[in-house]
Amino acid sequence: MASKSILNKKSLDFLESYLNNAAPTGYEWDGQKLWMDYLKPYVDEFITDTYGTAVAVINPEAKYKVVIEGHADEISWYVNYIADNGLIYVIRNGGSDHQIAPSKIVNVHTKNGIVKGVFGWPAIHTRNKAKEEAPKPDNIFIDIGAKDKEEVEKMGVHVGCVITYPDTFHILNDDKFVCRAIDNRAGGFMIAEVARLLHENKKKLPFGLYITNSVQEEIGLRGAQMIAERIKPDVAIVTDVTHDTTTPMIDMKKQGHAEIGKGPVVAYAPAVQQKLRDRITETAEKKEIPFQRAALSRATGTDTDAFAYSGSGVASALISLPLRYMHTTVEMVHREDVENVIKLIYETLLTIEDGETFSYFE
Repeated sequence: MASKSILNKKSLDFLESYLNNAAPTGYEWDGQKLWMDYLKPYVDEFITDTYGTAVAVINPEAKYKVVIEGHADEISWYVNYIADNGLIYVIRNGGSDHQIAPSKIVNVHTKNGIVKGVFGWPAIHTRNKAKEEAPKPDNIFIDIGAKDKEEVEKMGVHVGCVITYPDTFHILNDDKFVCRAIDNRAGGFMIAEVARLLHENKKKLPFGLYITNSVQEEIGLRGAQMIAERIKPDVAIVTDVTHDTTTPMIDMKKQGHAEIGKGPVVAYAPAVQQKLRDRITETAEKKEIPFQRAALSRATGTDTDAFAYSGSGVASALISLPLRYMHTTVEMVHREDVENVIKLIYETLLTIEDGETFSYFE
């Protein structure tokens, strides 16, 4: 299994449609519907909650519960202020990067549908080259072609409308997947592929598997906090993205060394339960799945923290997908890394026994 490609045409078609769909924080439901439709043939039932987290369950009758998790939301903007001249000022919904905004096309989501706009910026000829002002959250603005505030409002745009980028999926040099929102709909895709493989390979797990696509990670792990309390799992394997630190202007002495194409990144952090993490790395070595390591001070900054510290504590681990250009519209990952994250989660699940505690004291 280590050398054979596991992504088929149906998988890649789903990945493309799933990435191209807009699912900003707080508005994830359309993406969740796509995700659940894809998973229907491979699971027994679904759980959804008030805020939109979706869980596909295999063997729901089992008492022992294992979660594999990604998060469904993408960063975006909110309309914050509409000026009298019709220009729109914004605030972040998640960690949107203000420096990439100028000249980007945007979709403003209204009750009447999408209103197109652009992040405007003064022409280079008009700027003071001696002291150029950089893009900042308080000076970037959107132009939707309206002459004044009244026309903006007639177009259905109001304070609180969410704004996304329309950039779509493409492949560079045969094996680099590029799109906005790979952080972290790649996670939702990868855990869905684990479910597909279990089904197609007729693997029967001795526990309940809860394939969890959480909402609102980008604003503080909120969806994972809620669903962890509902599922009350015994084990959680979380997948998210992490930085490829080999591109310019990144200090590897501070950020560590991770690189696309070199395999999943296994996290070392207080929230990561050591015995579960060791099971993952031992599985990778046994199955000849390449992997990298990362040390994370205090919190992981991912849904791992929410699961690990929920209830009485949940044995949790983090397997990350190395990614370039996080929180931009050209996030980039390597196809082989995507496949190897899927393989590593899949193979690790096959080693977990019913009722296993991963206790340090046994």
